[in-house]
Amino acid sequence: MGDDVTGPDFVRSFQIEGMNVRGRIVHLTDLADRVLAAHAYPEAVSRVVGEALALTALLGASLKFDGVLTLQTRGDGPLRMVVADYSSPGTLRACATFDRDAVMALGPLPAFSDLVGKGSLAITIDPGGDMERYQGIVPLDAEGLGDAATAYFEQSEQIPTRIRLSVATLISRGDPSPHWRAGGMVIQNLAALGGHNAPKPGHDVDEDWNRASVLFSTIEPHELVDPQVEAERLLFRLYHEDGVRVFETEDLNFGCRCSAERVSAVLSQYPESEVRELAGEDGLVRATCEFCSTVYSFQPDELLKTQTAT
Repeated sequence: MGDDVTGPDFVRSFQIEGMNVRGRIVHLTDLADRVLAAHAYPEAVSRVVGEALALTALLGASLKFDGVLTLQTRGDGPLRMVVADYSSPGTLRACATFDRDAVMALGPLPAFSDLVGKGSLAITIDPGGDMERYQGIVPLDAEGLGDAATAYFEQSEQIPTRIRLSVATLISRGDPSPHWRAGGMVIQNLAALGGHNAPKPGHDVDEDWNRASVLFSTIEPHELVDPQVEAERLLFRLYHEDGVRVFETEDLNFGCRCSAERVSAVLSQYPESEVRELAGEDGLVRATCEFCSTVYSFQPDELLKTQTAT
């Protein structure tokens, strides 16, 4: 691997020339390390959360409006839930709920199906304001999040889709600490949408998609996370014979929507007896954000006062 394990976090759109095939590629460096290192999850959990971050960035970047795209898994395995969301423009966060002992009992590299068990993947788009939310749900595929999301697009949206995700830890020269990195890529056959995407008469859309898919399948996991393999270099390797047009990058950043006001509003819904039981030895009620690990402290009387006021 290369020397540079940090760098810009971004998603970039592209189009294969002469085809109605478009895609996006995402690189997460500092952002992936910020999320995964802060939580100190078991490695197997970190890898799934890293994939969720990359997948959410790939999907969220397609939003044509300011809103929130949330990806959530629920399963009956040791990794009970993973939540990642993308807020326009380009803000990501993620967290997981799991049974640590049960995860560790599976060994260092458990299969995805053993981690999550049977469950579902939900993708929710919230445009905000008075606009209605949209949600699609598909079963969790035994092979991973990428395959489950592919099924979502092909079943719910009727858009032929291919997705690859990768997560790894990298070590740089002079720094023995491993750093998390995540990446991913998606291509979609927009000709299936019809309208202005409809193919020209005599054009073999199926052949285009088959060719794009076969070349896409040659992506190696390390190519999505290796700092020496730039996005343009990978796209050139895959589609240089056809030509590929690369569009502007969208910067990605870690961000959390938690606040003292939001946490206080939740705690204020508890009965007085529970609020007082939550207080520690110093008399304060503390709550930790699952996404960013920020700890909020409150006086019980403050919460009860808010409760009375509402």
